[in-house]
Amino acid sequence: MCNEYHIFSMEKGIMDKKDFYENAHLIVAAVRVLSYQGGMPPAVESIASALSLSLEECHFLCRKLEKSGIIEIIEGAFGTKVFIKNHLELESIPRGREDSALKDDLEKFISSKKSTAKEIETIKAEHEKKKKDLFAEIDEKLRKLKNKS
Repeated sequence: MCNEYHIFSMEKGIMDKKDFYENAHLIVAAVRVLSYQGGMPPAVESIASALSLSLEECHFLCRKLEKSGIIEIIEGAFGTKVFIKNHLELESIPRGREDSALKDDLEKFISSKKSTAKEIETIKAEHEKKKKDLFAEIDEKLRKLKNKS
């Protein structure tokens, strides 16, 4: 059933070149076209096939659109179907790539890793100092024992 609807032809998935705003419009358009062609709401698999997306990419985008209140995903006896809930919400999605948010998250992650590495180095240095102090103390006690004998 997934292969009978191939309304868009693309070499790569839509996530490679488009921002979320454009992807959202493509998903909603695919839902409309597939609903018209098939006479019933499409499955996520049909949308993925129509847009040349991997099933994972399509599920990711659909879940994101569902959280935004744009579409609704209903799981029933006849499979998982996608309905348009509020297409006007598409215009509330910010335009532009989400790279900046990803970069910010990546920078936070890297800085947290660096601080963790610094903490580990500090702990190791303290451990080495304690180890040296302990050996010095043991050495001092042995010298005292040796001098008493």
